[in-house]
Amino acid sequence: MQKGKIFVVGFGPGDREHITKRAVDALQQSDHIMGYKTYVELIEHLVTAKTIVSTGMTEEVSRAQEAVKQAEAGHIVAVISSGDAGVYGMAGLVYEVLIEKGWTAKEGIEVEVVPGISAINSCASLLGAPVMHDSCTISLSDHLTPWTVIEKRIEAAAMADFVVAFYNPKSGRRTRQIVEAQRILLKYRSPDTPVGLVKAAYRDTQDIVLTTLEEMLEHDIGMLTTVVVGNSSTFYYDNKIITPRGYQRKYTLGEEKQLLKPHQRLKKEAEPWALDQETGEAKTGYEKIEAIEKKIVEPAAIKTTALQLANEALALVHKETSAVKVEENPFLVQQEVESIFEFAVSPGVANKMITPAQMITMAEVVGERGTMEYTPDHRLLLKVPTDSPQRIVETVEKTGLLVQPVGDVVIVKACDFCYGEKAESIPYAEEIMETLGGIKMPKELHVGFNGCGMACYRAVFDDIGIVYRKKKFDLFIGSKPVGRTAHAAQPVLEGIDPEKLIPLLTEIVADYKENGHPNERFFKYFKRVKKILNFNYVDMSCKIKVEEAPCGD
Repeated sequence: MQKGKIFVVGFGPGDREHITKRAVDALQQSDHIMGYKTYVELIEHLVTAKTIVSTGMTEEVSRAQEAVKQAEAGHIVAVISSGDAGVYGMAGLVYEVLIEKGWTAKEGIEVEVVPGISAINSCASLLGAPVMHDSCTISLSDHLTPWTVIEKRIEAAAMADFVVAFYNPKSGRRTRQIVEAQRILLKYRSPDTPVGLVKAAYRDTQDIVLTTLEEMLEHDIGMLTTVVVGNSSTFYYDNKIITPRGYQRKYTLGEEKQLLKPHQRLKKEAEPWALDQETGEAKTGYEKIEAIEKKIVEPAAIKTTALQLANEALALVHKETSAVKVEENPFLVQQEVESIFEFAVSPGVANKMITPAQMITMAEVVGERGTMEYTPDHRLLLKVPTDSPQRIVETVEKTGLLVQPVGDVVIVKACDFCYGEKAESIPYAEEIMETLGGIKMPKELHVGFNGCGMACYRAVFDDIGIVYRKKKFDLFIGSKPVGRTAHAAQPVLEGIDPEKLIPLLTEIVADYKENGHPNERFFKYFKRVKKILNFNYVDMSCKIKVEEAPCGD
C-alpha cells in the first residue's frame, strides 16, 4: 500500500497573494483537505482534492485524528490553518495524535509543516512597524490554558515592556478577558500607548482601527481581531504605529552627522548598559520599567534570600522537601501540567436509583477541585484532577456504579422498564451496553432502548432507537434529536428476532464508524450516504418551512 502523507499548511491571512508557493503546491497535491469551515472557504478555489471536510471551530482534535486516519490509509492529506500552522495552529495537535499512536518519523507516515504568515506579522504590516523590538504573542482564550496562567504572562510581558499581540481576544462568551488584559497593562504603561486593532487582515472584511490603550475597549473587538499593543517607546506618525529598534543611545535619527561611527557603536563605552562578556554582569539604572499605579519597593530588611524563596516555592510545586535538584537552576519557570480525568457514571442500564453511599463516594472522588454534572443521558459526568485514573475507576466501581467513557462514543441508555416490572428485555439492553457502549465514533452516537411498545423514554428520538414489542424488536434510525427542525427516527425494520439484534446493531455502528466524517452526526451521515446496509434514507423532516438557525442546522 502506498505510504500516506500529512501536510500541515499555514496559508497566512487568506488572500492569494500572501499564500506561499509551497502552501499552494501542498494543497494541490492533497487528496483530502481538512479545516475549519471559514478557512476552507478561503482556499477552496485553489484545491482539486476529491474530499474536502470542513468542521466547526472547537473540533480541532477530530480533524487531526481524521487526518492521521486517512494518511495511514495511504492518502495525501492537507490540514489547514490560517496564519502559521505552528502558531496556535494545527501542527502541534497533529503531532500529539501521532505520538499517541506511537508514530516515529523513520517508520511512520511523512509529515510536512508548511509555514505561513502569522497574524502578528500580517497585522503589523498594515499598522506600520509596531513590532520592531522585542515582542510576544498571548492568546486570551482560556479554553485550554488556565486564566491565572494567562494573567501572569500578561503581567510579565507588561513589566518587561514587550510589544504584545493578543490573539483570540474576545468571543460571544468570553468578554471579560480583554478587559482584564487592559487593566494589567495599564499598571505598567501610559494610557496613551498606541494600540492597533486589525480585523480579518487582507480579507474582504478587513478593518483597521488605531487607538490607545485607554480607549481600545470603546471599539469593536472579536475573535477575528488581533490586538497589537505598543511598548513604552512606541509612537504614532502619520497614521502609522512605529516602535523604534532601540538604538536611540547608539545614534540619533534626524541628524545629518552621527556622533558615533559604525565601528564605534559596538564599543563598551558606547553601550554601558550591555552585558559584560567577561564578568557576566551589567550596570543597572538604564531600565525604566515600573508600575504606574504603584512602584514595587523592596523591603529594607528581608532575612530570607531570593534564592531561598525560589527553592521553597519550587519545592512546594514539586512536593519535594529537598532542594538539591532545584539549586541546579533556581530561576526555572515551569507551569505544572494538571491531568483531568473525565468519565461518566450511572447506576446501570436499567437501574435509575443512586444510593446515598454511592453519592458520598462520588463526592469524595471529585473533591473540592473536581466537578460533577448531570446529563440528559441518565448519567453523571465527573471531571477529577488526578494522576491515577485507574484508582478512581476502581473506587467508583466498588460501589456498584457503572463507569463509562465520554466524548464521541456510543452512549447507550434505556428506560426504567416500569421500575423492573417489565424486566423481560433488560438482558438485551445490558448486552447492547456491553457490546457497543463506549466504542469510539465520528460523533457521539446515542442508542435508546425501550422495554415496551409505549416507548415512553423516547428511544425513537435517539440516533438508533430500539423498541421491544411482542418478544421481538422494532428498529428506528436517523432521528434529528436537536434543533427547531427536530424529528423522530425513521422506522426501518419490525419484528427482529432477539438473536439477530446485536449483529445488526454492530453492523450499523461499524458502517458509521468507518465512513462517517469527523463530527458528522448520525442523521447527517444517513442523509449524505442515502443508504445504511439495506435501509434507504427517507426524509422525515418537517414539511413546513422553518427559518434556519445561524449555524445552518
